[in-house]
Amino acid sequence: MMEPKVSIIMGSTSDLPVMEGAAKILDEFGIPFEMNALSAHRTPEEVEKFATNAADRGIKVIIAAAGMAAHLPGVIAAMTTLPVIGVPIKASLDGWDSILSIVQMPPGIPVATVAVNGARNAAILAVQIMATGDAELAESFKAFKNDLKKKIVKANEELATVKYQYKTN
Repeated sequence: MMEPKVSIIMGSTSDLPVMEGAAKILDEFGIPFEMNALSAHRTPEEVEKFATNAADRGIKVIIAAAGMAAHLPGVIAAMTTLPVIGVPIKASLDGWDSILSIVQMPPGIPVATVAVNGARNAAILAVQIMATGDAELAESFKAFKNDLKKKIVKANEELATVKYQYKTN
């Protein structure tokens, strides 16, 4: 069995529809990962056990998602030396409560924070972090970025065929 390199942690399984975006990116890059629901408020002992043992289990990056008070990413970051990427979940207040809870960390306890419901970008950032020490992954990531560029170039070419009376290009 493959050992996970990334851990996707969500405060509740209701976050799964958002966090599937991260899972799909990690699958695309062939990065083994695990997914678990842990709550900083409802299962604090399990969160502590997870966070303090993650590095010893071979985890390289943690993606932690939470809505509302959104303490999960920060609590995990306080108990591990691994990079933690926080995904604010839009649960109330258009997600502003979540993003502010995750981004406002005290000095010494950083949490990289992506956009509200930005699980895809969280996984892309995890890939970038891991690619700094993995030449093969770095090449895969370079190809991924190149594909993004090709999609925009193609979209721009398609826009050239769109006609309006006063459009000049």
